[in-house]
Amino acid sequence: MRKRLYRGVVLFIIFFFSGFFSAGIILKKLLNFVHIDQVVIATSSPFQVVNVAMDVGFFFAIMFFGPYIIYSFYVFIMPALTKRERKKLLKSIPFSIILFIFGFLYGFFILNYSLETLASINISMGIANFWNISEFLSQMFVTSALLGLAFEFPLFLSLLIKLGMITSQTLKNNRRIAYFFLFALTALLPPTDGISLIAMTVPLVLLYEVTILLN
Repeated sequence: MRKRLYRGVVLFIIFFFSGFFSAGIILKKLLNFVHIDQVVIATSSPFQVVNVAMDVGFFFAIMFFGPYIIYSFYVFIMPALTKRERKKLLKSIPFSIILFIFGFLYGFFILNYSLETLASINISMGIANFWNISEFLSQMFVTSALLGLAFEFPLFLSLLIKLGMITSQTLKNNRRIAYFFLFALTALLPPTDGISLIAMTVPLVLLYEVTILLN
């Protein structure tokens, strides 16, 4: 455990500095990709770009550090598992990664569409769009990452069912409560417009129903 933690810290530092020193290239490509007409992305202080570069470094490190943590966790608990349990856990890892990536990309594109709509509304009211780069990027990436984590809940529910703590019938009987919590969870994420809220809640509801069917 100590060796793995040491390696993990070293890898995190390497990935952080890789992201930090590559922030200029990453930001340039990112801003070209999410380019929104009639919006000016600006800094509010001379050193804000450095803070943004640090944020990019942390995000870069976490994204690449995550798979190592998952692998280390699997190796650590593997001696305590039966052969059947090992196979099930090993199969769940790719699904976990796929769900997170899908949720992240889905949230990213929904946010991009919402921001384009809000920018157009501002222009129609005679309001210029000068957006702070830190808030713009943090809103885009933090919301997308949180939605990616929210997409992991089917695996968590499936695990509870396999452990006998709940049943698929329990999920069926509590649909309304589950829908309410999914809606409330999504409402905590920016943006707050109704269309984006519905667009981000619908796939979570579908995943809930798929979880019931698969179990």
